[in-house]
Amino acid sequence: MARYIFVTGGVVSSLGKGLSSASLAYLLKSQGYKVRLRKMDPYLNVDPGTMSPFQHGEVFVTDDGAETDLDLGHYERFTNISSKQSDNITTGRIYSDVIKKERKGGYLGKTVQVIPHITNRIKEFIKKDITNEDFVICEIGGTVGDIESLPFVEAIRQFSNEHGKSKTLFIHLTFVPFLKSSDEIKTKPTQHSVKELRSIGIQPDIIICRSQQSIPLDQRKKISLFCNVPIDNVIETVDVRTIYEAPISFYNQKLDKQVLKFFKLKPKKRPNLSPWKKITKVVLNTKKSINIAIIGKYVNLKDAYKSLDEALVHGGIANNVKINLVRIESDNLKNNEIKLKLKNVSGLLIPGGFGKRGTEGKISAIKYARENKIPFLGICFGMQMAIVEFARNKLKIKKAGSTELDRNCYPVIGLINEWDKDGKIIKGTDQDLGGTMRLGLYEAKLRNNSAINRIYKSNFIKERHRHRYEVNNKLKDQFENKGLIFSGMSPDNKLPEIIELQDHPWFIGVQFHPEFKSRPLAPHPLFSSFIKASKNHK
Repeated sequence: MARYIFVTGGVVSSLGKGLSSASLAYLLKSQGYKVRLRKMDPYLNVDPGTMSPFQHGEVFVTDDGAETDLDLGHYERFTNISSKQSDNITTGRIYSDVIKKERKGGYLGKTVQVIPHITNRIKEFIKKDITNEDFVICEIGGTVGDIESLPFVEAIRQFSNEHGKSKTLFIHLTFVPFLKSSDEIKTKPTQHSVKELRSIGIQPDIIICRSQQSIPLDQRKKISLFCNVPIDNVIETVDVRTIYEAPISFYNQKLDKQVLKFFKLKPKKRPNLSPWKKITKVVLNTKKSINIAIIGKYVNLKDAYKSLDEALVHGGIANNVKINLVRIESDNLKNNEIKLKLKNVSGLLIPGGFGKRGTEGKISAIKYARENKIPFLGICFGMQMAIVEFARNKLKIKKAGSTELDRNCYPVIGLINEWDKDGKIIKGTDQDLGGTMRLGLYEAKLRNNSAINRIYKSNFIKERHRHRYEVNNKLKDQFENKGLIFSGMSPDNKLPEIIELQDHPWFIGVQFHPEFKSRPLAPHPLFSSFIKASKNHK
């Protein structure tokens, strides 16, 4: 029978519940246990798919096509366990399901209420699709005390009552601030946060204290006393130099040991931390560094391209080189600025995105990279803008564009049903934006002896997609006659998946998102190859 671990947060948001959950999952998995990770988000959106990155950071996509919270990316990168649709749910999804059931008469005329109907649906989510897992780690988004998260906290209280304390463990992550003016570490915010949690009916079993510096034993004893938690279960987590130190740090603090002790279990084998030590050493001690430019609309928002940033670091690890990310806003990027901004850059990456804002700056930067032989990687929208740039400047189609951005353009990019006749737009779409994209894992076949074929060392690949618009396949011959080949296609040859420029040291665009499958312990081959080419760029 599965044992359930619930992770809540207090005092402030963004403390690292996802990273803590992922690190604990790795430690339990490496000791021979089967682990599942889940995230419950308190916002009313059905999923984050239509939310701006400024609101919620990146949207992570699973193999089976779920648009989820970015914490699922942490889960996958640290544990190499692929997440599923059933591993992420929001308040919006919960209420949507309950209301749909009510409209169909599923509650037989009863008054539908938060308790028991909403909380019952949350408990159904917690237990759904669990087979032979030893541990299910459920992270509750938000901060204890927020009105939005109350139904989730109530649901896990009920869940613990129903399944028994021996099968459920509560971990509470809090912030322990250091006041420079008085040179003191303050435990009162943690005490109040735990008091808030206990007032809802939950006594934490383990408290993880996030701090900028080590917490003295006296302060930990104070937290233990006032929060009714054994001193050995007051775990400190001091800010690490790199997130890849987190599993090592939690192991040293014996978090996994205390979890197993609570459930009266013993490790099946000794955890292997050597890969994390090796990675940490490379990240912190590598002397050689290169500059990689990311040109996008959200580059100054740390979480907007979280998986992408991590994948580039993974590529650096594979090549024993440190990656300095040069973040360039595309909004106001002028032609006369591009040469100066890319002066000391070894590689250029244009990430995925939506909407017209900043597109001309991206197109100009791609042109500069193409003409000046700078290694270039275009992902999703970045690949589409590379197609537009090439069509305008090499095929001389001056009105080439995407119908996402301009309904009156020549559609080299558009909805699949928009070029059924002579490349002309014959039909638009009025469908909802949410959940209408090509999402999840799709196969592509690679051209023999192409650069991408050599990178993957395979003729067929499967990668995760998240997009609504496609490259106009009817122009394939024109592009290839000018040197831009379609080296990856969908199995039915209808949809271009990968482009590459022949007369260039490294110029590749992909319609999918390879960053979602990159792992620190297994860097994605596309990023490893891109960084290798950038490292060798003169």
